[in-house]
Amino acid sequence: MKGPTLTVGIEEEYQIIDPVTRDLSPGFDSLVQSAFATEADVKAELHQCQVEIGTKPCESIAELRQELVKLRGLVIRAAGEQGLTIASAGTHPFSNWMNMEMTPKERYLGVKAELQDLAHRLLIFGTHVHVGIEDQEFRIDCLNAARYILPHILCLSTSSPFWFGRNTGLHSYRSIIFKNFPRTGVPRILNGWSDYADLVDTLTKTRSIPNGSKIWWDVRPHHLYPTLEFRVCDVNTRVDEAVCIAAMLQAVVAKMWKLRRDNMTFRVYASDLIEENKWRAVRYGLGGKLIDFGKKTELEAPVLIRELIEWFLDDVLDELGTRKEVEYAFRIMEEGSSAQRQLATYARTGDLRAVVDQLIRETAEGVCEPTLGPPLDTFERPVKAVSAARLTPGSNPSARGQAIP
Repeated sequence: MKGPTLTVGIEEEYQIIDPVTRDLSPGFDSLVQSAFATEADVKAELHQCQVEIGTKPCESIAELRQELVKLRGLVIRAAGEQGLTIASAGTHPFSNWMNMEMTPKERYLGVKAELQDLAHRLLIFGTHVHVGIEDQEFRIDCLNAARYILPHILCLSTSSPFWFGRNTGLHSYRSIIFKNFPRTGVPRILNGWSDYADLVDTLTKTRSIPNGSKIWWDVRPHHLYPTLEFRVCDVNTRVDEAVCIAAMLQAVVAKMWKLRRDNMTFRVYASDLIEENKWRAVRYGLGGKLIDFGKKTELEAPVLIRELIEWFLDDVLDELGTRKEVEYAFRIMEEGSSAQRQLATYARTGDLRAVVDQLIRETAEGVCEPTLGPPLDTFERPVKAVSAARLTPGSNPSARGQAIP
């Protein structure tokens, strides 16, 4: 049996920020005019305040890091030429989605026409990791088994605790917003490639979708490329976090192949059980507990993530040469996810603009100098968050966008 190539690629969606107000800015059309943006081959997204990059398929995680550092640097420089800056997080802390301009391209206007306000509200930013699997049947076998680790990976990547000027009480509010789209979430167990192909064929023939690209599961076979695409993560704030997540997912695929080669497999669990763990990841991130379904017990999320690395993935890390990158997860668990760091900054400063500044700095960390605005102490008052627990039915804390009383 010939094993998968295990090539790796990442797509990341970034926020375009006005460095003075710290609010989202509809700056894609101006940013794309920069030579830096052309070199990075940036792509538009649903809103004009978003920009997407995608690495080429990389043969190794070391190559992936080089690509990602280069592309982030180009986008940050392109934004800087237009008086803008870039931040990488699953949601913006205080921007109002109702004030954001949508991208006037046929593809996105079609999404808006079909999904109406759900599309307009989709002001969220994610990471997609592709791992090369050429064999169609193994692609599905791996999808079925890898569903189990999606909540573990999400815990490490959570970066969206704020929404619309509110402390949502969740660590991945992006996941909640995206859940409103059809054909999302943890996929069901698939009975081979023919089962998946029949699903796509049925949905396309009934004009439900144009092709498999509109199946937005947390992990899916890509509709064009021979890859398994992991889509569960909030966009990672630091480059090191993104590289760690990609290395872990590559290692998961490598381990699933090793089991298959040795005529073994990983137990496949029902979607509703995995969704239970995903909810815990969304709500509490690294600060909560996940369920070990084999033992039918709950444990602290970092305990199960450490077990995933040290017990399940350990024997493939040296073969892949990615032990250092995967074990960066221990640092994330020690220092906190992006969501935890954002919440700590807000607790310390009481100003959501300070959270944005932190995101800008961390996005550029290890890449280039960040583009920051004037010091916050030059403004009259901080932008404060409204606690979700204090909201009353019908209240709207940010109808004017940035200004939050």
